[in-house]
Amino acid sequence: MSSSIFNNNSISISVSDDDPDEVGRMRVRVRRKRKKHGDQRGRTECTQLLIRWFVKYWILLVFLPAAALLIFEATRIGKKPGLAVNSGVNEVKKPGSLGNKEPISKVKELSNLNRLDPTTHVVGGVRERCLKLLPAEELEHLELPLTEESNSNLVKRLVYISDQETPYGAGDSPNSWQRINDTRFNLFTGHQTMDEREKSFKVNETAVIHCGFYSENGGFKISDEDKSYMQSCKVAVSTCAFGGGDDLYQPIGMSEASLKKVCYVAFWDEITLAAQELQGNKIGDDGFIGKWRIVIVKNLPFVDQRLNGKIPKMLPHRLFPHANYSIWVDSKSQFRRDPLGVIEALLLRTNSVLAISEHGARSSVYDEAKAVVRKHKATPEEVEVQITQYRKDGLPADKRFNGRKALNEASVIVREHTTLTNMLMCLWFNEVVRFTSRDQLSFPYVLWRLKVVKNINAFPVCTRKDLVNSMGHIRKAKPLTN
Repeated sequence: MSSSIFNNNSISISVSDDDPDEVGRMRVRVRRKRKKHGDQRGRTECTQLLIRWFVKYWILLVFLPAAALLIFEATRIGKKPGLAVNSGVNEVKKPGSLGNKEPISKVKELSNLNRLDPTTHVVGGVRERCLKLLPAEELEHLELPLTEESNSNLVKRLVYISDQETPYGAGDSPNSWQRINDTRFNLFTGHQTMDEREKSFKVNETAVIHCGFYSENGGFKISDEDKSYMQSCKVAVSTCAFGGGDDLYQPIGMSEASLKKVCYVAFWDEITLAAQELQGNKIGDDGFIGKWRIVIVKNLPFVDQRLNGKIPKMLPHRLFPHANYSIWVDSKSQFRRDPLGVIEALLLRTNSVLAISEHGARSSVYDEAKAVVRKHKATPEEVEVQITQYRKDGLPADKRFNGRKALNEASVIVREHTTLTNMLMCLWFNEVVRFTSRDQLSFPYVLWRLKVVKNINAFPVCTRKDLVNSMGHIRKAKPLTN
């Protein structure tokens, strides 16, 4: 009985020999958790420290590698010597004394100097040269055909208006040919009336037109010795730098035959002459610097040096009266191909009388006019006068003309001297005098008005890049003072 009472009122407590060990294991686990927590907190603090350090010094992390790269590149540039070409074929030498250091902004452009590597493009998946010249051995024996005026049965004779005879202005007094207010006509250009302008675009067997050199008192004076040299040229490569604007870059890449048959003529004024002499570039006793015959022009007819530059650019047939072919190269570029090969590739091979580059950025005269104003190349007022006249005359806004771009870039011009191309260039010059000096605006208009000139080779931009090394304008030309 007592045992039953004990069983009913007792409390059962489970006691195990494993309990102390279990508690020990629990304690161990607790200690491990604390240790693990401490490691994680340490890593977190380290990460936060790195983040705070990066936020504080991130500029240094970016700047130091950039500075190191800049110093490396500057060291490489500093080791490259400037180059100038002497009078030998493709022979280069270090410049003697070129005076002041070139501006840093021109380092990239000057790195193009004396490059002869071809410019290429991909055609049908195959990379080809943009300009394919004849092999060197064929260039040495290349004979250019003489200009045959009989081939041009549209215009057989040009009569240039001068103060000696004025076919259109018989009733005008001599004073009417002086400089007119608000125009750039002067004794060099003559005063072309709007009626004469309209008549000049009519194609007749005998065309009577203004084409500069109107009066002996009009300026652009050249010595008799230089005139005699230029009259002997059958093929001419020419450039000009008036107002001390650009340096003289020696042509490269020509054959021995070209050196014997081609005249290289650079037109300078006295400002450029003085600027170049300060840099150690002096004309030799023979009148040459390297391959260039330097022709000093006195009494330039325009205050605007850009307009003075249009005279040798557009009127080489007046300056080289016996030349059959000419190549114009802007002073910002170095001509780097054989001129006889260029004439063969761009004129003879394509049955063309004139070759000029397509414009790289735009295709319309009206788009170009907006760009000229936007880039401050001319005033909005004078551009508006020109474009208004072209709209009135009916110039279309088409971006294609005769299957090619309707806008050209005229830094390189290759042409045959025929009566028709001579007429084209005279009319182009007259438009530049009447309106703005931006000749890209007026060339498409003249070509459109003179519809008979169709065999024009508008070569692509990559061909122009193959013809010249472009250095850009070195300095701004100084305008003449009245």
